[in-house]
Amino acid sequence: MALVPYEEGGGWTARQLHSPWATFHFASRTIRLQQDWRRLGVAAVVWDAAVILCAYLEMEGIDLRDRSVIELGAGTGLLGIVVTLLGARVTITDRAAALELLESNVQANLPPELRPRAVVKELTWGKDLDNFSPGAFDLILGADIVYLEETFAELLQTLEHLCSEQTVILLSCRIRYERDLKFLRMLRERFSVSEVHYDSSKDVHIYKAQRGSRKDDL
Repeated sequence: MALVPYEEGGGWTARQLHSPWATFHFASRTIRLQQDWRRLGVAAVVWDAAVILCAYLEMEGIDLRDRSVIELGAGTGLLGIVVTLLGARVTITDRAAALELLESNVQANLPPELRPRAVVKELTWGKDLDNFSPGAFDLILGADIVYLEETFAELLQTLEHLCSEQTVILLSCRIRYERDLKFLRMLRERFSVSEVHYDSSKDVHIYKAQRGSRKDDL
């Protein structure tokens, strides 16, 4: 799940996270997502990194039509929904506990003709990889999924399994702790990594990673 540290109490942000609904406008549509902090905690609310990555994909005019995309740690599903609306075929993943809410949000926010293009599927990093064809995706997305150091090896294993030489990885995150930088160092040992966007208002970075030194454009 897209878990990140969070302390209760902090004003507008806390109210936003504890609200049962969150509303956004992307791909010429209004997206209304159910949130459930009390039952599922941080996996069931929308974080800034997901919003920033959605805006980046749309504002940059990245052509996602018929691209094969997988999202890791999807949480409420905002990013996977937006990418589907932008034309991709998307596998939207998270751990088992998050899937019911995730599936509900996906079904509620996609028109009937697009629903077959979005598949919600369980994925625990490093454990369910046999259920996913190696190197089958053009694009791998993750928003605020770098959070627990003990998951770093499994996340890297998962990225390597899902990647071909042509696959592009986009990770959106806020650098909160030294361990987050450690993950970036580990990522650079296996992939070519560059920062492609920084949103100063939300302190969110977007990193692009690919195998080797090849620089494919999206």
